Amino acid sequence: MIPKECKRLAEVDFPIAVVSKHSAREKSIRHGHPSTLHLWWARRPLAACRAMLLGLLLPDPCDPLCPAEFKTKARKALSELFGARPGDEGLRKSLLTFIGDVADWDVANHPRWIGVARELVKAAHPDETPLVVDPFAGGGSIPLEALRLGCEAFASDLNPVACLILKVMLEDIPRHGPELAEELRRVGGEIKKQAEKELAEFYPKDPDGATPIVYLWARTVRCESPNCGGEIPLVRSLWLCKKAGRRQALRYKVVRPKGKGPHVEFEVFSPAKESSVEAGFAEGGKAKCPACGSVLDGPRVRAQLSAERGGASPRFSAAGSRIGGAMLTAVVTTSSNSFGRSYRAATASDYRSCFAVSKRPEPNSPYEEINPVRPSPNARGLSAVTRYGMSAFSDLYSRRQREALCAFAREVSRRSKTNGVEMLALAVGRAANAWTSLCRWHQTGEKVEGAFSGQKIPMVWDFAEVVPFSSSTGGWDGAVEWVAAVAERAVAFRNVGQVQQADAAIAILPEASASVWFTDPPYYDAVPYADLSDFFLVWLKRSLPAFRLGDPYLPGNPLSPKAQECVWNQSHCDSAGQPKTASFFEAKFSEVAATGKKTLSDEGVACVVFAHKSTDGWEALLTGLIGGGFVITASWPIATEMAQRTNARGTASLMGSVHLVCRPRPGDAPVGDWGEVLRELPKRVGDWMERLQGEGIRGADLVFACIGPALEVFSRYQKVETADGREVKLAEYLVKVWEVVGRSALEQVLGTAEAKARNGAAGALEEDARLTALFLWTLQATDSEEVHHGDTENTEKEIDEEDEDSVSSASPKSGFSLPFDVARRFAQPLGVDLPKWEGRIIETDKGVVRLLPVSERAEQLFGEDGAEAVAHQLERDPAQTLQQSLFPELDEMPSPQRRGGRRGKKIILDEESLRSLRLSGESGPTTLDRVHAAMLLQAGGQANGLRSLIKAEQERGPDFLRLANALSALYPSGSEEKRLLDAMLLAVPR
Repeated sequence: MIPKECKRLAEVDFPIAVVSKHSAREKSIRHGHPSTLHLWWARRPLAACRAMLLGLLLPDPCDPLCPAEFKTKARKALSELFGARPGDEGLRKSLLTFIGDVADWDVANHPRWIGVARELVKAAHPDETPLVVDPFAGGGSIPLEALRLGCEAFASDLNPVACLILKVMLEDIPRHGPELAEELRRVGGEIKKQAEKELAEFYPKDPDGATPIVYLWARTVRCESPNCGGEIPLVRSLWLCKKAGRRQALRYKVVRPKGKGPHVEFEVFSPAKESSVEAGFAEGGKAKCPACGSVLDGPRVRAQLSAERGGASPRFSAAGSRIGGAMLTAVVTTSSNSFGRSYRAATASDYRSCFAVSKRPEPNSPYEEINPVRPSPNARGLSAVTRYGMSAFSDLYSRRQREALCAFAREVSRRSKTNGVEMLALAVGRAANAWTSLCRWHQTGEKVEGAFSGQKIPMVWDFAEVVPFSSSTGGWDGAVEWVAAVAERAVAFRNVGQVQQADAAIAILPEASASVWFTDPPYYDAVPYADLSDFFLVWLKRSLPAFRLGDPYLPGNPLSPKAQECVWNQSHCDSAGQPKTASFFEAKFSEVAATGKKTLSDEGVACVVFAHKSTDGWEALLTGLIGGGFVITASWPIATEMAQRTNARGTASLMGSVHLVCRPRPGDAPVGDWGEVLRELPKRVGDWMERLQGEGIRGADLVFACIGPALEVFSRYQKVETADGREVKLAEYLVKVWEVVGRSALEQVLGTAEAKARNGAAGALEEDARLTALFLWTLQATDSEEVHHGDTENTEKEIDEEDEDSVSSASPKSGFSLPFDVARRFAQPLGVDLPKWEGRIIETDKGVVRLLPVSERAEQLFGEDGAEAVAHQLERDPAQTLQQSLFPELDEMPSPQRRGGRRGKKIILDEESLRSLRLSGESGPTTLDRVHAAMLLQAGGQANGLRSLIKAEQERGPDFLRLANALSALYPSGSEEKRLLDAMLLAVPR
């Protein structure tokens, strides 16, 4: 047994860089990876969970209380891999090397590596197999890795979809082993055969023998322009395939039948060049009529589609002619006579099968009707589609798609006694994500993309309908194969986990029963798990009628539990009927933490993962954690995201998840002295920043990772008091933490004078320079291996919503962005008045602060006519004397001479230009203004003026070059600002 006072390895050291590399790489691993079993949001990488679990389970060999028996067994187990390393320090290095290496997915099931990991865990816990508890188990990464390491695992979650995923991963697969994979393939094939027999008339082959695999549809609206009334297919793009050598697209003609409104007819062609393909008819939530050219605005598009409950299905006359609704634009086919996919225009016979299915009664069932089941009011993540009239889950599908999904779900339900029937239900869930009217056609990959984009379902105008029996991406065979491959890969599992649907705040296990309490809680207001999972729940309940999938706290609720969910989501109310606010999250997580503390044994250790860029979210989590009775003993940021994901560019998106290692706070913890805490804080933060920067941790990751060790200083006490007995609350302490982190950062990037600077103290640069430096420092990305996306099956894509409120034809603003609360937390304690710099170097909009790019400051600095015009004016009258100028030292200098036929340009601002520069309370331009002016001169190719400016600034003092060099190091590589600064600095005389 590890003594209570003995530190665990993760409290002392951790191989951040190696584990981060494996964690980020894991996002590109698809086939057979447990994450492909079924979609779940914000799932933790297995690499990070496996490595952190080992760090929590193993003692530090250098701790005097580390059991000698463990060190002996650990040396023996590791010597075969790394040879003998002398001393306790050598053993620690071997353990850390092993933890980093075993995080690699390629060795996750290797008998030798996992065998050594289990030997180490057994050596650390010889008397009893350690129990790992995760009360927010979600996608199951933590308990899955606990089983892999030979531990007992208890996983609970409030959400029924999560619990089904957990049951499959932790119970079914370990119990039945890889043999389950072949059983799934066999039964899945039977289900397909039976469903195909039932649905064959709705998916006919072409007369020439080609097989349709995907139907491409567009929702339609009517032009409301007088004397038109034409039908507008909401097609975003007329491209069908953009693969090199196989490019296919649509072209159209407007048909104007007598007595009817105009409509378009499409044909497929092979464009010789990009310009041959015309633009689509839908953009930014608006529709452009192909017949008359008038534009139907967003509200009218929404109103028309709402009247048709989203308009996913075509409408027919009694005789079977299409009269409205969705329009078929093209059909993707395969044939034994041709290679790859072929494309053809829609025909009347394609609509006959849709008409046939519309004559069938709606699918029904005594155990679960899908039609009346509606998303929760104001359901987050679904708002983009519910506003278009899709008020029930059935509206997310066309009539033929509903028929197909019901047929497959019915066939699964008939096999309730089959081993792994839950896995077949998850295959239905995967199919539901691919057989909806919210799927897109990927023009380059020639495949269907699922409905989800990150933590939301965006509206899609033109959608792809998969033929369920197709062997291409999105078909039933693929859904079964993705699930079966996970079972097949799990060759190293021996233990069976325990899964229970439960509220994390309610104690289920006996007190002091767990060795490790390790969890990844909901991220404040970031992910509406319950709302999103309901999309799958309605189909899983159809597939598994004998299982209790629902809300155990409110039996009449057909959807997942909302009241008890630990999130900030004011769309829902708590059990008392009150909106779930930030204070609800804080109080709820405090209850969860208190329950976790009781569950831990005296020798136990805890770890909480968090990856939210909101400081409010961080503070709520920390308040709950400390209020629940924990002391934070270490903080490790592990890069878990791919560097090139779309939403990370130019923003402070976290590249990593911070793992807070915790211990239960003793009941006899002392009262802390506020003065001593403040004296200890700078050294603790400074040491940690230096340690993490050596591991390549940068920017926002470093900011939030420093909060953990800072909290160790505060959370070890039952409370902290000032000299006069006033209790210091966490919020007050966190203000000091942000100040210390900010000052430490400024000291690194601007010099030691900035560390002591307060309100413009001598030797410090002005506020705008400090704000800009901190802004760019926070945006720096953690070093991580560049990982390219693999198969995008079941990944969280970054795509735009087709919605007039969120999509614009205008390009996004350039510059760099931070959440407002992050910028404010840094600015206030460092004496930076954000409002004063609004419109000058920053711009705030919708909770985001944007650092203006230098190009947007040209008019501020040089007036409306710009630098070149001012230079020309001054060259015409070089003797002109100005009362004030941007660079007064240049007034005494002669105008540059012409060289090579080009006039030199000397930059001095006149009074009108200067008025646009000066702000209330400012005596004149700042050092940052002068650096930006120099960058603009560089951009304009005004070499003579730039040389004069640099000479004057060198005579003025060191601040100009000090700031320029610092900003050059801070601006992201490849940015225009860095290019200008580096080029400008080359002109500095050596």
